[in-house]
Amino acid sequence: MNEATVISDDKRAGLPKKPVRYRNERRFVFAFLTPVLLLFGVFAFLPIGWSLILSLFQYNPMSDHARYVGAANYLRMLTDGVVLKSLWVTFKFVFITVISNLVITLLIAMAIQRVRVRWLKDLFRTVFFLPTIAPLAGTAIVWSTMFSYQNGLFNMILGELHIAPVQWLSDPHYALLSVIMMTLWADIGYNIVLFMAGLDSIPEMYYEAAILDGANPWHLFRHVTLPLLSRSTLFVTITTVISYFQAFPQFQIMTKGEPFNETRVLALQIYDQAFSNSNMGYASALATLFLVIILIVTVLQLKLGRTQWEY
Repeated sequence: MNEATVISDDKRAGLPKKPVRYRNERRFVFAFLTPVLLLFGVFAFLPIGWSLILSLFQYNPMSDHARYVGAANYLRMLTDGVVLKSLWVTFKFVFITVISNLVITLLIAMAIQRVRVRWLKDLFRTVFFLPTIAPLAGTAIVWSTMFSYQNGLFNMILGELHIAPVQWLSDPHYALLSVIMMTLWADIGYNIVLFMAGLDSIPEMYYEAAILDGANPWHLFRHVTLPLLSRSTLFVTITTVISYFQAFPQFQIMTKGEPFNETRVLALQIYDQAFSNSNMGYASALATLFLVIILIVTVLQLKLGRTQWEY
């Protein structure tokens, strides 16, 4: 049966025209999306559903029974000072680190973009991307050594400058800043590569036209680069915010939430409740709260990005 026969049969049956190629493409899409959806269902949606159910119980993995408590775990969060402190630390860490990451990576990407020698540009791109290859846990251990009070690299530098050594990881004023420094060093390579790809996609003729109109470097950046880089900026912002909300290894290895919970992010609090205190029900409720926060922040970014940054 050829394509014309299929179309004529559809006409007689009062159906819209659907060529054979359309049907084959639809079957192809379904065939390849089904395994992916199954994987998401088993490893993402099913655990989320199980966590939602578990959040309604007081459950200890060492016990044979789980007691139904309803919304008690969620109400407990409202009076849990450690949870409220971890929320504040999480938002502060995300805000400072995301803003710093975007500014630093965009400036570095623009600087590398100005390099005209191809092999030198590729070298800079590779050098900045190398830290992202190293496991985050290993990087955290190395930086913990560098932050050591006795013989750490940073205090050695301060000693050479005749400045008193600093308790980088045990002083409440410096602990979170130390983790932020390590996180930025380990993570900026991704966004540099993404911003460079976005800059490469901007046609040169827009810059040439702006220069002919008398635009200076700031005008080029403000009125040409930023608007035409809006889609890349939106993608980088959303992925970076989600990534930093989920930050965990560096806090667990470098500070364990100390001193005085000044570096206790919500992900670390969930881990401690689940595996240190064996309170899986409460940890599941905290994880549900965490999921809702990330969803709300992501949706807000999408809405603001589409209305403010779209060109």
